[in-house]
Amino acid sequence: MKLKEALQTGFLLFDGAMGTMLQEKGLAAGMQPEYFNLTHPEVVTEIHRQYVAAGADIITANTFQANGHKIPEAELPKIITAAVKLAKDSGARFVAYDMGPIGALLAPLGTLSFDESYKLFAQQARLAERAGADLVILETVSDLLEAKAAILAIKENTDLPVFVTMTYQADGRTFVGCDSVTATLTLQALGVDALGVNCSLGPKELLPVVEVITRYAQVPVVVQANAGLPEMENGVTVYRLTPAAYLAAIAPMLDLGVTVVGGCCGTTPAFTSGLRELLDSRQPVVPVAEKVTAVTSGVQTVILDERLTVIGERLNPTGKKRLQAAIRQKDLGYLLKEGIQQVTDGGDILDVNVGLPEIDEAAMMQEVIPALQSVVNVPLQIDSSSVAAIEAGARIYNGRPLINSVNGKPETMQAIFPIAKKYGALVLGLTLDETGIPKTAAGRLQVARRIVETGASYGIPKEDILIDPLVLTASAQQDQVQVTLDTLKLVKAELGVQTVAGVSNVSFGLPNRPLLNSTFLAAAVGAGLSAPILNPGSQQMMATVATLRVINHQDKDAQTYIDKSQDWQFGPGNQSGTGSTSKAKESGSETPANTVPKTQTEQLRQLILQGRKEETPNLTRQLLAAKTPLEIVNEAFIPALDEVGQKFEAGSLFLPQLMQSAEAVKGAQEVLKDYTAAQGETASNQGRILLATVAGDIHDIGKNIVKMIMENYGFQVVDLGKDVPIERVVATIQKEDIKLVGLSALMTTTVQNMKATIKAVGDAGLECTFIVGGAVLNEDYREFVGADYYAKDALESVKYAQAFFEQHPEWV
Repeated sequence: MKLKEALQTGFLLFDGAMGTMLQEKGLAAGMQPEYFNLTHPEVVTEIHRQYVAAGADIITANTFQANGHKIPEAELPKIITAAVKLAKDSGARFVAYDMGPIGALLAPLGTLSFDESYKLFAQQARLAERAGADLVILETVSDLLEAKAAILAIKENTDLPVFVTMTYQADGRTFVGCDSVTATLTLQALGVDALGVNCSLGPKELLPVVEVITRYAQVPVVVQANAGLPEMENGVTVYRLTPAAYLAAIAPMLDLGVTVVGGCCGTTPAFTSGLRELLDSRQPVVPVAEKVTAVTSGVQTVILDERLTVIGERLNPTGKKRLQAAIRQKDLGYLLKEGIQQVTDGGDILDVNVGLPEIDEAAMMQEVIPALQSVVNVPLQIDSSSVAAIEAGARIYNGRPLINSVNGKPETMQAIFPIAKKYGALVLGLTLDETGIPKTAAGRLQVARRIVETGASYGIPKEDILIDPLVLTASAQQDQVQVTLDTLKLVKAELGVQTVAGVSNVSFGLPNRPLLNSTFLAAAVGAGLSAPILNPGSQQMMATVATLRVINHQDKDAQTYIDKSQDWQFGPGNQSGTGSTSKAKESGSETPANTVPKTQTEQLRQLILQGRKEETPNLTRQLLAAKTPLEIVNEAFIPALDEVGQKFEAGSLFLPQLMQSAEAVKGAQEVLKDYTAAQGETASNQGRILLATVAGDIHDIGKNIVKMIMENYGFQVVDLGKDVPIERVVATIQKEDIKLVGLSALMTTTVQNMKATIKAVGDAGLECTFIVGGAVLNEDYREFVGADYYAKDALESVKYAQAFFEQHPEWV
């Protein structure tokens, strides 16, 4: 029986932890387990055989870190080939190539490009297939964009099935802020064969995440939990959860419809044996997944079935001279400002169109989408008449975009539907064809039905197709306005799909456009409109949206309506009802029509909050004419960073936005450094801290984030990098007279080296305070290694550093 057939007909059981077993067999602290495939093949094979004997259906090759970023290219083929062979030699029913994250953050979070990560994943995938693997399991993923790069690399370079498991924290989100709804909807749209969760937590703690995944998953669900959280006992990492407790926590997941189970950190063959007995005593439950029309970003989902959804129209150059100029000049700062303002004003999805005849639209789309996604969390609508631009945008997009658009012309559907299917996008269908726009609602319905049926032939369900009935102008085609409303009713009744319409089209050529627009909006929503495309900065339009959400029971207890209505102003002084936009923006003014100009200090603070790194250096230069560098830091940098930190801790802002704010400060800091150097002065220093990832540990993502945030707050960082020998840490502390040290470790095997490093510093008679952090660290580990503080994230590290130097100003 082939894997895909087995996947659809019953339970499948993965093995457990390779790392735990290898440590028992002598894996040295910090040594990459993948090298054991070459140096100790008999040990690896024996571990595989133990899991096969315990009843595992799928044996995972020892290849989690086998990528070109961590292993020299010349050694990679040997390691992967050997790993798959050893797994196959165990007598396994199926062999999974184990693919982990690259180990570097993708841009815009880090420096690794999407294309570079794709190449690294593709190299592994080809080697895995050549070696005889039956599938690839991409596991322990936090970044949805990295998962997408890997999925595309596997599917475009091999015929291997793909399983993907994300790793979630206690708050139900991954390290970079992706929630399980977003991951589930995006991954299955990308065509994975199974998806789910692994690592990070025990099965009991993961149950809420699994409940969400099984609610939306239309493919088999995988769960490979840890044997609880690691603890230290007599200097050894232990996992307290027993096989019996593990099984008791897994059983409710089977009731939810989970059909693929196994174990992660700390799970031994005893766990696998217990799972085998549990599965053999049960029959798979076939869950009924909710089918929703949903677009996603990398961290957020908008489900159109749930409420009236606003698609912001301002990032479309038609009729907008200032935006056209920004696109020509590649002024991303202006585009980001427009995007951020639309989200602030209430946009749920942003339309993105960069089409001008004289530019390379595909290349521009690939620049604008990542930049925009780095500063706003909402999903995007990729809007273009260029097939190349649509594909370029869809490929680089983090999440599930909405593609605008197709129509009833066969050649258009033939061009766009394959792109949508491949990249997991939704499609907006316009009710026109080669004969033009039908004059009747029945004619437009016929086009809409053709689009939905053709989409189905490409494997795109009707939930992923939205219909635009096309809004014509009341000034020139007044009779057609009612046809649009009638089409909305028919599309909802006959096809049952969500609908989109550009509302402002109705008022072209008529006076008091906002009044006509808002009235038509109300009528259209009553007829079945799901998502109007409009200007979120129009106060009158957004007031109408808020009112409709109350009427349609989408705003519980009318709370949002009550909150927002305090600010609405309609009357002779505001006939336009445009609030923060239109006239000022149409003329290219930088200042919204109804706002008081901010001070430059407040403007800089806002730019940092919004992560607009392109604009902070220039404004900082302007501020230097009136303020000292220290005043700029204290009045703009620190208040902005503190507010970002508060939002990050509250869960209203995630790592991508935190990093963009840090980058915005970094650019401004460079201006201050240049200024102070030119004045013959020394930049302000809040204190010095040494950072290092301990010996044997090659993971430095977390440490690099801490470094950036620390420097934002004015600390001078001595960064020793990763895999730092103990003697180098000691020598640097002594030479540089360091009093505060931050140590990082990602693996339980290298925590011992963290302890040894701290001990060596003490044995050398050096007086130091230590902050430790990393994925496996907690308060118990802090006590074990002898550190003074455990920081759960970069912002907590800053707090400890600030408190330390406040207590010891003599060391600043």
